[in-house]
Amino acid sequence: MNNLKYLITVFICLTVLSAAIIYLYANDNVTTLSKEDTLVVASFYPVYVAAENLVDGVDGITLKNLSEPQTGCLHDYVLTPEDMKLLSDADVFVINGGGIEAFLSEVAEAYPALTVVDAGINIEKASESDENGHAHDHEDEENAHYWMSIPLYEQQIEAMRDGLCAYFSTDKAVSQKDGSNRSPDDHTTNIATQITDNASAYLSALQDLQSRQADIAEKLAGQKVILFHEAYEYVAEDYGLEVAYLLDLDEERQVSAGEIADVMQAIEENGVSLILAEEQYGKELGDLVSEETGADVIYLDTIVRGGEADHPDAYLTRMQNNIDLLANYAAKNKP
Repeated sequence: MNNLKYLITVFICLTVLSAAIIYLYANDNVTTLSKEDTLVVASFYPVYVAAENLVDGVDGITLKNLSEPQTGCLHDYVLTPEDMKLLSDADVFVINGGGIEAFLSEVAEAYPALTVVDAGINIEKASESDENGHAHDHEDEENAHYWMSIPLYEQQIEAMRDGLCAYFSTDKAVSQKDGSNRSPDDHTTNIATQITDNASAYLSALQDLQSRQADIAEKLAGQKVILFHEAYEYVAEDYGLEVAYLLDLDEERQVSAGEIADVMQAIEENGVSLILAEEQYGKELGDLVSEETGADVIYLDTIVRGGEADHPDAYLTRMQNNIDLLANYAAKNKP
């Protein structure tokens, strides 16, 4: 009886061991195969969604997001050891630009050979002034929330397209993979073509979205507005809204009684009836101000968070939701 138990135990152990060996061997093969792909890393969610549209269906490219999809904006973001490991394996690092990736100098120092594609390289930075009582938490930073403006987001897509195509149009993409110095082959040329085609299709969809936005902008142009997030400066610009006051809220922002009083004063002095706010950080204050003044508060999506399984159309869908909210406001407040 004891011998039988012993044999059964040995059999079970051997079975488990064999399964483990098979699993490790299979995963090792997957890792080896994935090394043949070009690893493109996006800095955070909005960049990831944009890059996903450009490389969608393109064989030979693996796309990963550096930060967690729920990280939000990268203000004060600190790279983790896991981030550095991912970047050490990356071939291309796609960034939003404009100073949002404050850790970029650290990355450049650690990985000088890493190709960086800056999506904000050709965008004229929004000026920040305090003439309208603006209150900023990040006074030394550019307003780099470019994706909140559809026209600027289109410029970002073009910059990503050009940067990725430039990478695949040089011998770097080939030589990094096989150790040779040969010129680009048909495969890498085809990748650049697919990226260009994908970019054209995505830009066409964005143009449609921009047209819908323009229809609403005609009804809202010139209206005074208060913003509870600097990302909405680009929304105000696209819709022709006049910013009477900006209070830049985020997860660490503690609003003082004096700032609340300033908001109330700005509403009264400028006849403001519309506030744009971010629900996660601005809802408590937005609800308070709305109750006290009667101003309408629209909670717009800043599109900085999402899920791993989000569809590439996430930006189009969520920006359309923002347009719908402003359209509903415009319809209720006809002159």
